[in-house]
Amino acid sequence: MDIRILGASCAKCRQLAANVERAVRDLGLAVEITKVDDVAEMVRYGILAVPAMVVDGEVRSVGRVLTPDQVKRILVSLVGQSRGPAD
Repeated sequence: MDIRILGASCAKCRQLAANVERAVRDLGLAVEITKVDDVAEMVRYGILAVPAMVVDGEVRSVGRVLTPDQVKRILVSLVGQSRGPAD
């Protein structure tokens, strides 16, 4: 799992990054978190507002600071999807 925080230099962006890091730590996930300030890269994702969170190439949140619990809900749902149906 790859998580990108787009707009990593503003106060809200830094808070989102901290909340994502906390959620990942609390869930015990082995993921890479990248902070992105490059405007050209943000444009490629179609982001018009920051902060934004991208997980595995898909935009999951734009223009708001998710709480750690909100991030956990997103990540848990994605981990469940990647495992597929139980046998």
